[in-house]
Amino acid sequence: MKTRVLFLCLALIFSGTQVFAQLSKAEKKEWKKRAKEYSKNPANFKTFVEAKQEADKQVNTLGTQVNQMKSTISDKDAKIAELEDQISRMRGDLTSARAELSKLKEAPPKNSMDFSKGVVFKVQIGAFKNKDLSKYFENNPNFGGEAAEGGEQKLTIGIFRDYWEADTFKKYMREMGVSDAWIVPYRDGQRVEIKDVLEGVVDGNPPAKKAE
Repeated sequence: MKTRVLFLCLALIFSGTQVFAQLSKAEKKEWKKRAKEYSKNPANFKTFVEAKQEADKQVNTLGTQVNQMKSTISDKDAKIAELEDQISRMRGDLTSARAELSKLKEAPPKNSMDFSKGVVFKVQIGAFKNKDLSKYFENNPNFGGEAAEGGEQKLTIGIFRDYWEADTFKKYMREMGVSDAWIVPYRDGQRVEIKDVLEGVVDGNPPAKKAE
């Protein structure tokens, strides 16, 4: 039994020749002494070997765990990179949306000539019989008319959102000889009385005349 233990010790010594070659003479002497002690006490040597085997198992287990952690970290890094890419694209989309919104705010409103909704003012220049000018009304919002109960056709010129602009135009028409020119209001395309739209529309003083 002692011979077998000694053989194992010598095997360990010879297998570690490269390591021993790096040791000093004092270290080599010390380890040879320990090897002889192990040969005299097989139980201690067995404990030493088993402890080394257990340590090797733990090293292998820890190595596996480290590799698994590295793999998990790699997956997380890839996910983080993907999320950062998504955030970058979303920021680009947001910038584009803001630019588009800014353009829409700066652009003139669509259908700016649509006076079919809300309150508008026209200047009526007269009511005429046997004069049908309706063919000129189409696609010409500044010229219009409507039939009266007596068969007359009421003609209007101009269309305004601001009452005072309509009033100024009415005065121009009178200066040009249209003495019957006067303002008529419409709400959502229907003719109404001036008193029905007076409050909130005809509000404040007329604009001051510009110096000649």
